[in-house]
Amino acid sequence: MSIGKAVQKGTLIYIYDHNGKQITSVSAPGRWPEDGLKSFTANTVSIQKGSLIYHYDESGRCVGRPHPAQAPLHAVKQIKREQCAA
Repeated sequence: MSIGKAVQKGTLIYIYDHNGKQITSVSAPGRWPEDGLKSFTANTVSIQKGSLIYHYDESGRCVGRPHPAQAPLHAVKQIKREQCAA
């Protein structure tokens, strides 16, 4: 079975097959505005949680290792402020 669609509603990501039937859901707690669904393919769903992006298969199982997300805008602004203050 492959992923047909992934939709975020609140802090949950719902994964559907190509017939529109829900396969599973994955939690994506939203501590930062950047957290949540990033993308999906027929094989995986990519979800950002904090500073990491996790990949899940059609069964909702985490696959592979998470990788770092791009630094969130609010963190970049904070770093720039600290550098300017020196």
